[in-house]
Amino acid sequence: MARRKLDFQHGKAVKLPNGRTISISFINHPGAVIIAPFLNKNTVVMMRQFRPALKKYIYELPAGTLDPHEPIAKCARRELLEETGLIAKKLTKLGAIYPVPGYSTEVIHIFKAEQLTLTQAQPEEYEVIETMPMSKLHVRKLFIQGKLMDAKSICTLAFCGWL
Repeated sequence: MARRKLDFQHGKAVKLPNGRTISISFINHPGAVIIAPFLNKNTVVMMRQFRPALKKYIYELPAGTLDPHEPIAKCARRELLEETGLIAKKLTKLGAIYPVPGYSTEVIHIFKAEQLTLTQAQPEEYEVIETMPMSKLHVRKLFIQGKLMDAKSICTLAFCGWL
């Protein structure tokens, strides 16, 4: 599947609650999902993924953008399979976040995946991913050391009570 195009809105007039009208630019985003896949109550599957914009690998959880008209749970299952090769028997929605409300309409839906079966990962051509099962202690250590910097993953792990 090709990378999804985002809708950039430049110089759009918006009326504020105080009556003022301003011109803003923002990204009209289709929404996304993030999944915390738990092998058991003490082990989550993290990823070490290369991010070209940062020119480095970062630690994060599986996540991805919704396709047009795609149900969010279906997207969560698709992204989990593509990026990790995992299939969840149990998928629970935990909440949602606005990752960058200053310049994007994006909503990220947070899921917990359990009762996992491993199959073959199917990453996109631009994804360079290494999966890494981690204990809560290891995840917290990465966070405290400043090595876990992906905001959506930090929020998801907080929803799960891991941070």
